[in-house]
Amino acid sequence: MIPQPNLRILLVGKGGREHALAWKLSQSPMVEHIFVVPGNAGTAFGLIKVSNHTATAANDFPNLVLLAKKLHIGLVVAGPDDVVVDGIEGYFRESGIPCFAPTKEAAELEGSKTFSKDFMRRHGIPTANYQNFSQYQPAKDYIAAISSRLVIKVSGLAAGKGVILPSTKEEAVEALENIMLRGSFGSAGSSIVIEEYLEGDEISVLTFSDGAHTWSFPPGQDHKRIFEGDRGLNTGGMGVYAPTPLVTPEIMTDIEERVLKPTFQGLKSEGRTFTGMLFTGIMLTSSGPKVLEYNTRFGDPETQSMIPLLSQDTDLAEVLLACTEGRLNQVNISVTPGFACNVVVAVQGYPESYFQGDLVEFEETPAGVLIFHAGTKLIDGEVRTAGGRVFTVSAVRDSLESAVAAAYEGVKSVKFKDMYYRRDIANRVFLALEPFLA
Repeated sequence: MIPQPNLRILLVGKGGREHALAWKLSQSPMVEHIFVVPGNAGTAFGLIKVSNHTATAANDFPNLVLLAKKLHIGLVVAGPDDVVVDGIEGYFRESGIPCFAPTKEAAELEGSKTFSKDFMRRHGIPTANYQNFSQYQPAKDYIAAISSRLVIKVSGLAAGKGVILPSTKEEAVEALENIMLRGSFGSAGSSIVIEEYLEGDEISVLTFSDGAHTWSFPPGQDHKRIFEGDRGLNTGGMGVYAPTPLVTPEIMTDIEERVLKPTFQGLKSEGRTFTGMLFTGIMLTSSGPKVLEYNTRFGDPETQSMIPLLSQDTDLAEVLLACTEGRLNQVNISVTPGFACNVVVAVQGYPESYFQGDLVEFEETPAGVLIFHAGTKLIDGEVRTAGGRVFTVSAVRDSLESAVAAAYEGVKSVKFKDMYYRRDIANRVFLALEPFLA
């Protein structure tokens, strides 16, 4: 199929990831319009060729198909984890509309951590030692029997918050009770993974796939914990920079050969050929890279750093459409030299309870800094908070130091009550490289 200059896109989601995708997609000469369901205040105004549609729910797949037909949509792009895991791709495949998302079967790689860990074991993909449990007592006995530090993961989707890193066995048992006895994660915690705690630096690798060909962004590093110094509860992510100097060309080759190729080949061999975006969370350990998790869609906030790194002549709409048509190897994808950094601006209380509805005020944004809306709504012409993570502030510069500084300067241009952000994004890599820069 030859791309036409009147492509209409249905973009499903409402976060910073979707604002970043809409921003880049709107620059494509082949795109006529992007309809975002439901979108946020950032996709409601300020972008050419972009508008929100709030009358249809993002998880109402039959009515999304009807909407897509009514709007003459030529490409659907699925953002959030739940719509991907719940099988949005299949509904549009049956209707003949291209959808950038994996099949429901392939998306089980994210939807079930017990499945993904067993998948890695079957295909020899390096990961932490683990055991799966669906009952409380055997899991408690397992915790009592092991002496090393461990990690507890709920198997189902938990908005990036289903990983618990207990410091003691008492904390581990308490977490187990909360998940399996008190139901703190609902059905997502009906089964769990208990695995060994891995020491090292965590990185994120995002890879396009059309089922036969792949292309990976430069690896980035997220900051998962809510507080500075990597303390506190896990979140969906508080800031990402890319590319990370921690990953040398040799390490990236190792990741491609020992992780990415076996993953895509393993999925294909099991009848789950992967088309879309695969996000692989990897720990760089002293014994080599090991997979922490898979996500079967664009990461958030990884996307808000990766997408701005794409070169001006990379047409994201053409790339996504090519993935759905098995011709990724025929399109141009390249990144600009330099580094991107983003800082997530949240509301105090996130990732637990927090207030929504506060007025957001804006000051002039520094040149070259991007403000991607996440938890925002446009109400009576005013931008108000509508989520825990409210903005992602992104910048691309020639050096990592200047990208980080620019992102933090950009944070000053948004203001709302009880705003919170980490002030140490990328500090860990600066400390790691300090001996080599002295």
